[in-house]
Amino acid sequence: MTIIKQNDVIDSVADALQYISYYHPKDFIDAMTEAYEKEQSQGAKDAIAQILINSRMSATGHRPICQDTGIVTVFVKLGMKTSFDGEMTLDDMINEGVRRAYSHPENPLRASIVADPAGTRSNTKDNTPAVIHTQLIAGDTLDITVAAKGGGSENKSKFVMLNPSDSIVDWVLETVPKMGAGWCPPGMLGIGIGGTAEKAMLLAKESLMDPVDIHQLQDKGAENKVEELRLELFDKVNKLGIGAQGLGGLTTVIDVKIKDYPTHAASKPVAMIPNCAATRHLHFMLDGSGPADIKTPSLEDWPEISWEVGDNVRQVNLDTLKRDDVIKWQPGETVLLSGTILTGRDAAHKRIAALIENGEPMPNGVDFTDKFIYYVGPVDAVGDEVVGPAGPTTATRMDKFTDMMLEKTGLLGMIGKSERGSDTCKSIAQHKAVYLMAVGGAAYLVSKAIKKARVVAFEDLGMEAIYEFEVKDMPVTVAVDCNGESVHQTGPALWKIRIEEMNN
Repeated sequence: MTIIKQNDVIDSVADALQYISYYHPKDFIDAMTEAYEKEQSQGAKDAIAQILINSRMSATGHRPICQDTGIVTVFVKLGMKTSFDGEMTLDDMINEGVRRAYSHPENPLRASIVADPAGTRSNTKDNTPAVIHTQLIAGDTLDITVAAKGGGSENKSKFVMLNPSDSIVDWVLETVPKMGAGWCPPGMLGIGIGGTAEKAMLLAKESLMDPVDIHQLQDKGAENKVEELRLELFDKVNKLGIGAQGLGGLTTVIDVKIKDYPTHAASKPVAMIPNCAATRHLHFMLDGSGPADIKTPSLEDWPEISWEVGDNVRQVNLDTLKRDDVIKWQPGETVLLSGTILTGRDAAHKRIAALIENGEPMPNGVDFTDKFIYYVGPVDAVGDEVVGPAGPTTATRMDKFTDMMLEKTGLLGMIGKSERGSDTCKSIAQHKAVYLMAVGGAAYLVSKAIKKARVVAFEDLGMEAIYEFEVKDMPVTVAVDCNGESVHQTGPALWKIRIEEMNN
């Protein structure tokens, strides 16, 4: 009988979550490096470069890869000959580990979990509770895999009940383009097939814990139907031309993972969950000898990549910018922003909408006239940082507020990640505004362009408060110009054709 100490579980979970907040898995880095080297789309290549540079910076500085440090998912395989030395339940031990990891004084992680999700949606302040899946198995060890999944990719999860004769490939190829770029490609697709509805979703999530090994599978060849399906989907999804950050390019997925399970003869449940460019998971095992021994990776695992914006970059002073100026900006153009911007996410937009509806003024210090709003919820600063990692959140969630913001506040433009909906693009054109895209998955790199930061409104919202940022040479891409043209539409369409031509 193995006896595992309560504190060993707590410490191991806490250490693992800190570890994955700033270290990408080596297999992911290798796959992204390969994608960078072969990419021919300049926009996509630049995006992958920023992701890799950010990853190395995070590994060196021990600060989060992404400002969205995720909802914690834990897969537990508990040996039936195992017992615990402690008074807490296993779930309580794991959640205490989460609590300690997310409140670590040297590397605090963003608390994103809200209780009462259909009501007040109040932040739990410590990112608990985790989502825990426990399985009893033979043996005398405690096997744990921890993962931190960002909301942008989790929100793109899909499920369908196909008929037994329906094509899984057809459904995936129809669904992936509809997911947009909010899941921050390139990443992995996890697919679960069979069981029941909830089993298929669990299989899809669990598959994402496996290492990136599609190239090894290509070399050895498929030996069963699941492996054939992985290879077919990897090839055909990449031929869609969606590319890094949805800008169009050769690599949309770096792997496709599939797990299956027996199902009812009348059913074919299929779930698909993407993993983003902030792929974060770690496996460890406890055998009663102490906490997990988590090895520090070598910085030699990261490529030495530099990223230059080029000579044709547009440098912009945000404090003197007017609407007539942004009319000249072209889709896909790189812009360096310097000056003052305001931030705001879902909760702040909801409050702003209520103020406008009630005829009330904006809070002191909040004036959007000829300003840009940055969709971001930053990590708390440590040491001499002005702000913690501060990458963009998914802009599509703010689409419902955009027409109101452009019409009622004098807002000049928005900064976020992923595409905007067609109605939002029309509103941007109507108001002669602009939408700029920052790279999702490069939060620590982006934060280095922020020179000053202060909360100016809704402080009670925590990371969703309105900040005022003073930025210097913050790199962004014109994603929707003042005519409503979206690079998330034109880029993938162009690269889908180019890829077809390359393969003919």
